[in-house]
Amino acid sequence: MLPTENRLRRREDFATAVRRGRRAGRPLLVVHLRSRTDPHASEGAVPPTRAGFVVSKAVGNAVVRNRVKRRLRPLMRERLCKLPAGSLVVVRALPGAGEADHTELVRDLDAALRKLLKGSPRSAASGDSPRDPGREPGGRAP
Repeated sequence: MLPTENRLRRREDFATAVRRGRRAGRPLLVVHLRSRTDPHASEGAVPPTRAGFVVSKAVGNAVVRNRVKRRLRPLMRERLCKLPAGSLVVVRALPGAGEADHTELVRDLDAALRKLLKGSPRSAASGDSPRDPGREPGGRAP
């Protein structure tokens, strides 16, 4: 289980991480990371890193979806200390995650986080950035 202060719960926080963060896709998971500080935290305090999970019906029935979340929570808890303070992380399970074993989930989660934390300019040019460089903010073409 994730500690209460490390849980991502609000819809707008999920949306911020997904829309404004960087993403790394793997065969079983897509991880979104927003490395900004939490706008809801009090000033002067270092906000904790928070994580949330999205497991859709495409992964399986309720039993399978809950099993996937139960398996991902402790994996993410072990990795929170490696992320910048105040980060928002959303882990989205893809349909294959329901049948995957522990080692496959660990491999994909670690590879996605490694890619996001590397932060090389090459990864931004390869399409990991949610923004389209040919568009202005607001969705208009230049």
